[in-house]
Amino acid sequence: MDKIDFRSDTVTKPTAGMLEAMMNAKVGDDVFGEDETVNALEEKLASLFNMEAALFCPSGTMSNQIAIKCFTQPMDEVICDQTAHVYRYEGGGIAYNSLASVRLLNGERGILTPEMIEPEINVENIHYPNSSLVVLENTVNKGGGKCYTLSQIEPIHNLCAIKGIKLHLDGARIFNALVATGDKAKDYGKYFDGISVCLSKGLGAPVGSVLLSSKATIKKATRIRKVLGGGMRQAGFLAAAGIYALDNHVNRLAEDHKHAKALADALSKTNYVNSVMPVETNIVLFDVSPGLKADSVVKALEAKGILCNSTSNQTIRLVTHLDISSTMVDKAIEILTHLHL
Repeated sequence: MDKIDFRSDTVTKPTAGMLEAMMNAKVGDDVFGEDETVNALEEKLASLFNMEAALFCPSGTMSNQIAIKCFTQPMDEVICDQTAHVYRYEGGGIAYNSLASVRLLNGERGILTPEMIEPEINVENIHYPNSSLVVLENTVNKGGGKCYTLSQIEPIHNLCAIKGIKLHLDGARIFNALVATGDKAKDYGKYFDGISVCLSKGLGAPVGSVLLSSKATIKKATRIRKVLGGGMRQAGFLAAAGIYALDNHVNRLAEDHKHAKALADALSKTNYVNSVMPVETNIVLFDVSPGLKADSVVKALEAKGILCNSTSNQTIRLVTHLDISSTMVDKAIEILTHLHL
């Protein structure tokens, strides 16, 4: 039996149209700045988010780590939520790459507010690290795909501007947030010093993330990318997938959100689920009932044909994506509803 794979939206395969675009890409040596498809992708996203320049990177982790290194100095401190991907899932890169410490906050499902951030900004004192950067994540992975709206982002930007602190967005699933909130990408540029846009999650491209910032920052970022080993040569074959995804896979994200809500509704009615986090986008997080272990439920679901991951002893995550059809969701709901543990 074919498995229904809800482990992540990174498991998608390129569509036929995307593969055709990749194979027909016009390429050159991107380290020399001569790959016209990479250049087109960078210009497209910079324009879309109303920012000056962009840099194509192999991964979201690299684009985030480059941004953090651009916006900090050794002995600085990065402020972010305790669930943030840049802190939890990037291999300790803030310490290793930037020699910076991290101030962790406890946002509601990962969402920070100016009231949380301001008291944690250090005053000038030789005993304290210099607070130089705030990082937000949209959508919040560990928050079950919860979104920041621009109305929430604006006051954080205003605080950072007053305090002289940079503001970076880990836009791992930024297009999911845009589809869910109705906000416009072009309005983001005036609030952030840097934005990383992942192409290989909800958008379905096989590889890649793009860092957006000022021309001066991107010039610095290009050098850091080279040092990190991220200078790719004929990368236009990959960039073409990103362009295709931006042109064809954004509006359909609403379908993923609809599927996630249907799964959450079905899970809420089962006897092995204790609670389901409210669904805003394409991530479903649920806690299993007392007496059960998440890993055991994951194994039981795999035996029935559903692949998913545990995120703690009690919590399981399902992620909907391009390769999950309505028929698959219906089949998954049938399995979830009739699972006996």
